[in-house]
Amino acid sequence: MALRVVEWSTGTVGRHAIAGIDAHPDLELVGVWVSNPEKVGKDAGELADLGRDLGVAATDDRDALIALRPDCIVHTAMTDDRVMESIEDLIFFVESGINVVSSGPVVLQFPQGILPDGLLERIAAAGASGGASLHVNGIDPGFANDVLPLSMTSLSQRIDEVRCQEIADYSTYYQPVVMRDLFGFGQPMDTTPLLLSPGILSMGWGSVVRQIAAGLDLTLDEPLVERVERVEADRDYSTVSVDIPKGTMAALRFEVAGQVNGVDRVVLEHYTRTHADQCPEWPTPHEGDGCYRIAISGEPEMTVEFGHHGENGDHNVSGMIVTAMRLVNSVAAVVDAKPGLVTALDLPLITGRGLVAE
Repeated sequence: MALRVVEWSTGTVGRHAIAGIDAHPDLELVGVWVSNPEKVGKDAGELADLGRDLGVAATDDRDALIALRPDCIVHTAMTDDRVMESIEDLIFFVESGINVVSSGPVVLQFPQGILPDGLLERIAAAGASGGASLHVNGIDPGFANDVLPLSMTSLSQRIDEVRCQEIADYSTYYQPVVMRDLFGFGQPMDTTPLLLSPGILSMGWGSVVRQIAAGLDLTLDEPLVERVERVEADRDYSTVSVDIPKGTMAALRFEVAGQVNGVDRVVLEHYTRTHADQCPEWPTPHEGDGCYRIAISGEPEMTVEFGHHGENGDHNVSGMIVTAMRLVNSVAAVVDAKPGLVTALDLPLITGRGLVAE
């Protein structure tokens, strides 16, 4: 029997999640939540640009969707600018006895050592009382820097450093709030965007550093180390999300490093351009406009580059697809998991079972 699923939001990730749920033979879409009043009443197929109706009308009535008693909620709502509020939403779902897979807030991907113990205890209590599980994942933070690098370490004889990189051109990434307010693109160089406030990088990406360390049985020095390089625009640039005048911030490199006795052992690194010709000295993908690269130093030396692009060739579109599908394909495993917060370390191998084209 198919698992009954509610999709929570229909934005840049949610619309692809709807398509993925519809395509999955073991899942049935039974409800869709939207925040935009103009979307209320519209069919899920229209909101996902499928070219056909699915017979499921979108609603902004939270209680009506909870009353459907779905097996799982696929939660892809924006959380970057409402972290604590979204955690409260997720706790409510789990307390209501509904399993959840969510794209955020990313701190819940592996919150040990980041969130206060009291909040972790609340999430655990909610899972126990509702008998439901919560899993937060995606592609980054997510598969590209938890399952993929940890799987690679199984080939190692000695590990000196695990380094997970995102190397991408964000010019076609449509997330105005993320691009301007969080990253600071297009803002004066003397402005400190939210992402670069002390401790925020460790909160956002420290989870993957700590999860890799946990998978390798490492005890990291505290706190994690943050390193940042900001690059000024040498001319005017324009992206789908924000205009970047000359002299404002146009590119960003950052690291979140987990050290042992002062030596980097697990590093998360991002190279983010807003135009392909920026920062030629930085690494570039071997193919396309974006990739994830895992480099393991030790014996042997190993590197894997994971690239992706959509049918239209754009890697930012496919980035939303792979994020959505990591969640959708995890639904069955999360429904079967122990109650409470579960991480990639707790789940079995997730595959695209049932999705091979006929």
